[in-house]
Amino acid sequence: MRLLLANPRGFCAGVQMAVEVVDQVLDVFPDEAIYVYHEIVHNKHVVGRFRSRGVRFVETIEEIPEGSIVVFSAHGISPAVRELAKSRGLTAIDATCPLVTKVHSEAIRYARQGYQILLIGHADHQEVIGTRGEAPDAIQVVETPEDIPHLRINDPARLVYLTQTTLSTDDANIIIDALKRAFPMMKEPPSSDICYATTNRQHAVRQIAPECDLVLVVGSKNSSNSVRLTEIAQNVGTPGRLIDDASGLDFAWFPTGNETVLVTAGASAPENLVAEVCRTLLTRFGGTIEQRDVFEEDIEFALPAALRRVMSERGIDSNRAIRVGKPEVTAELYGAVPLTVSASHRERSA
Repeated sequence: MRLLLANPRGFCAGVQMAVEVVDQVLDVFPDEAIYVYHEIVHNKHVVGRFRSRGVRFVETIEEIPEGSIVVFSAHGISPAVRELAKSRGLTAIDATCPLVTKVHSEAIRYARQGYQILLIGHADHQEVIGTRGEAPDAIQVVETPEDIPHLRINDPARLVYLTQTTLSTDDANIIIDALKRAFPMMKEPPSSDICYATTNRQHAVRQIAPECDLVLVVGSKNSSNSVRLTEIAQNVGTPGRLIDDASGLDFAWFPTGNETVLVTAGASAPENLVAEVCRTLLTRFGGTIEQRDVFEEDIEFALPAALRRVMSERGIDSNRAIRVGKPEVTAELYGAVPLTVSASHRERSA
C-alpha cells in the first residue's frame, strides 16, 4: 500500500492554543475544579483526555458554581455568555481562536456602521452562535442558496457577508456567488474569513486526492472542517472516509491492499491518531509513507491575556507563544516506516 500523508494536516495554531490553555490552567490551578464551556475543540479524543484529568465540560454557564474557573472554547462565545460568567464571579480564560475573534470584530464594526450582516455558515455551530450573538438584530444566517429568498433585507446597498471560519471554500463560494447575484451591491469583508488552516488543508486534499483510490480524514464527526475535507475529496472524484481513529478503519475499503491512500486530518485531530492509522494500515498491508508538502505553515499565537495575567501573578513565565509548523513523522509516533518526502507544491502560510 502507498500512503500519501498530506502536509499540512491536523492541529492548527488556534486548536493548539486552546489545548495548551487548558493544559496550562490545569497546572496553574491544580487543586481547583476546571470547567470548559462547550467542548474545547471538536475532537472526542482531546475532550476525553481532559475529562480523564478532571476537566468538566458544560453546555450552560448556570451549571458552573459561582466563583469557579471557566475556559471558553476555541469556537468563541456571545457577549451574553461573557456577561453571565462575569455576573457569577467566574474566573474566565478565553481560548477563542484569534481568527474567530476577527470575525466577531468585523460583525461588531459592520453592525455599528448600520449594515445588515449575512453570516454564511451552519446555524447550530457554536462558532456561528457566538458570532451571531455579537449583533443579533443585524445578523441573519445563510446556510444554503435556498435561504436567500427568505432573507429580510432593508437596504440592498447596506449589506455585507461574513463566513464561518471552518467552511469548505467550495461550499462558501457557491453561496457567496448566489448572494452576489441576488444583491449586486453587497459588500465583501476586507479578507476571507475562512481560516488559513481550513483553506490549506482543503487545498492539499483537492490537489492530492485525484491520484488516490481513497482519502482517509482523521477527525470527529462534529468537527466541521473535518467533514468538509471528506466532501472536498468527493468533489474531486475520490471516495472520502471520516474516522475518529484507527478503530474506524474498515479493511473492506482496500480490496487489493495495493491502493494509493491519502491520509489527512482535520484541524482539531492530534497527530498521534494519524500515526495510529498509518501504523495499522502498514501492519496489515505493508507499503510506504510518502509525505506530500503542499503548504509550509508557520503560525504563532500568544496565550490569552487573562491566562498570562494569572501566570504572571504566580511567577510563571507567560511570554511564550503557541507555534505550529510542519508535523514531523517521528519514529516515536510512526515506528520504523519507509518514508519519502515529496514537495509537490510548496507555499508558505503565516
